[in-house]
Amino acid sequence: MTERKPPGVPFESWVDKQIRDAVGRGEFARLPGAGKPLPSGTDTSYDELWWVKQKMAREGLSVLPPTLALRKEAEDALAAAYAAPSERIARKIVTDVNVKIRDMMFKPPPGPPLGMKPYDVEEVVREWRERRAAAGNPERDTGTSNGSPV
Repeated sequence: MTERKPPGVPFESWVDKQIRDAVGRGEFARLPGAGKPLPSGTDTSYDELWWVKQKMAREGLSVLPPTLALRKEAEDALAAAYAAPSERIARKIVTDVNVKIRDMMFKPPPGPPLGMKPYDVEEVVREWRERRAAAGNPERDTGTSNGSPV
């Protein structure tokens, strides 16, 4: 534990002495980041969870309420369906995410409301066909909603 400031000694000179003594003992020599510039993007406002946010960023983690996570997953699924190599795969992607959307609609978790409804599979497949035709990609595999070829 640090010793107490003796009475009658100015605070500034007492702190300076503490720092000089610690430097002399080498206590600042091997600190992480010694000799390196401060990381860019540092915010000057105090955030008591700064270390949690930095660790999550380093490890590529994010925590979202379930409804927001599903919104993101649904957007990603829609993009994946549009980029799918076949109609069968596009249908499967949309059908799978629709199951999750319906589950959350009927059993809402805590947090903000989902605010979305299942995708219309036929509408997504129609859009998939139009995008493929516009890009000059012929349909390689078409299938019905049950997955069997036409």
